[in-house]
Amino acid sequence: MPKLLISTSSFDLQNNRILQDLQQQGFEIVLNPYGRKLKETEILELLSDDVVGVIAGVEPITRHVLDAAKSLKIISRCGIGTDSVDLVAAAEMNIPVHITPTAPVIAVSELAVSLILSSLRRISEADRNLRDGTWKPLMGKLLAAQVVGLLGYGKVGNRVGQLLKAFGTKVIAYDIVCGSLFADTVCVSSLDEFLKQASVVSIHIPYNKANHHLVDQDFINKMQAGSILINTSRGGIIDEEALYDALVSGHLAGAALDVFEEEPYSGKLRSLSQVILTPHMGSYAKEARVQMEEEAAQNLFDSLVNLGLAQ
Repeated sequence: MPKLLISTSSFDLQNNRILQDLQQQGFEIVLNPYGRKLKETEILELLSDDVVGVIAGVEPITRHVLDAAKSLKIISRCGIGTDSVDLVAAAEMNIPVHITPTAPVIAVSELAVSLILSSLRRISEADRNLRDGTWKPLMGKLLAAQVVGLLGYGKVGNRVGQLLKAFGTKVIAYDIVCGSLFADTVCVSSLDEFLKQASVVSIHIPYNKANHHLVDQDFINKMQAGSILINTSRGGIIDEEALYDALVSGHLAGAALDVFEEEPYSGKLRSLSQVILTPHMGSYAKEARVQMEEEAAQNLFDSLVNLGLAQ
């Protein structure tokens, strides 16, 4: 019996009509038994010889994994990024890799804006203090008074910019391409100038080997003193050790991270009160998640039909 693996940390199989239809056609569906991001060894174990398709999360689907997955014919990512998949190896093996490019945009954008607001108004700090028995209003900053710099101005960055403008925020952007999306946003041509102007930097670029630890000590030192860093993109973009040092020294006033180089995260940023940490939940809004799962299942189904494996 052919198998389909759902390797995402969670998936609502009970309400996914497409996958239920595939089950009726004889496909066995295997779920992630760990409820978290899989390690390479774990996905190797789950991708048995009978698995022909996978709805993937952010686990490492490396060349080693693909070499071992002898029957795998389709990868359908439940999300936007493909940095967790060895695309070169997949292409060599004629394994198509699909994404869900539209579904997470609103959810990730709204989380980014909420993290900016929470950081500026110190909401998480105040909540923790009150729960610990300390009644102390904390002085924050107005979002309307900030210059928010969007590092990357694709679909998510653009949506964040539109939301911020409702607050009266000045928005600038730095992107490798200054296209039509920049019509109503200042496009800064120099990264150094971008960092000089922004009092809040929000990251919205995909991860690749070229930008690994792009946000390093040098990058952070060029940021305004007292500024805030937000990341809802990918963890590997930030050198977390350099970020920690900048927060301890006071060069950065705060940071909010939804993504980390190693997940689940257990590092020392947890010890800093001026840091907000969330467990990679950018797309975890019910409506967005439903759409993502439906799109991922549809991509998988269409590929199976094209290969003559389903109808």
